[in-house]
Amino acid sequence: MLKVNEIFESIQGESSYTGLPCIFVRLTGCNLRCSYCDTEYAFYAGKEMSLEDIYQAVEGYGSRLIEITGGEPLLQTEVYPLMQGLLEKGYRVMLETGGSLSLEHVPKEVIKVMDLKSPSSEETGKNHWDNLKWLKPQDEIKFVLSDRKDYEWARDKIVEQNLDKFCALLMSPVFDKLSLKDLAKWILQDQLPVRLQTQLHKIIWDKDTIGV
Repeated sequence: MLKVNEIFESIQGESSYTGLPCIFVRLTGCNLRCSYCDTEYAFYAGKEMSLEDIYQAVEGYGSRLIEITGGEPLLQTEVYPLMQGLLEKGYRVMLETGGSLSLEHVPKEVIKVMDLKSPSSEETGKNHWDNLKWLKPQDEIKFVLSDRKDYEWARDKIVEQNLDKFCALLMSPVFDKLSLKDLAKWILQDQLPVRLQTQLHKIIWDKDTIGV
């Protein structure tokens, strides 16, 4: 059984898959408390669902891209057979993870989008750097940035760790806190090998809308 906060179909708002129709399975619970978190409602609320319940729910939608998210989905051990089962059913499966827990047992076909927490998150010490060895070219590292200090931290980590050699890199401003224009300017000035992104779903719908 898994504790599930919500299942819905929407437009993928982040990552290199931005703009594509996608089914989201949001699992309940998180071991982090990032200062800029926009999904606090997923910390506790949810209902118990079997794998078959989840499969039946997602089959009611038309998309073949599916993202397992949270909260922190890797807190629940049944997430691994869930991901494997979805792969076997022919879905392209993405995993959105906060980067504090090991990726070792995530099925290799799953597209992992892993955060590296910046200073303003107040959770930088939880970054699990050993996860870099489990990343493949299909995966992505995401930096969520609140200000110039966050940007400089991310820029320096990219250089120090040669992060662009592992997989694609994403930089996303905290919505309504850091402007896309400023972040774009900094990226261009430093010629960073990153993809600038925003939370598209917050532009399409109201930024506080749930289930989109």
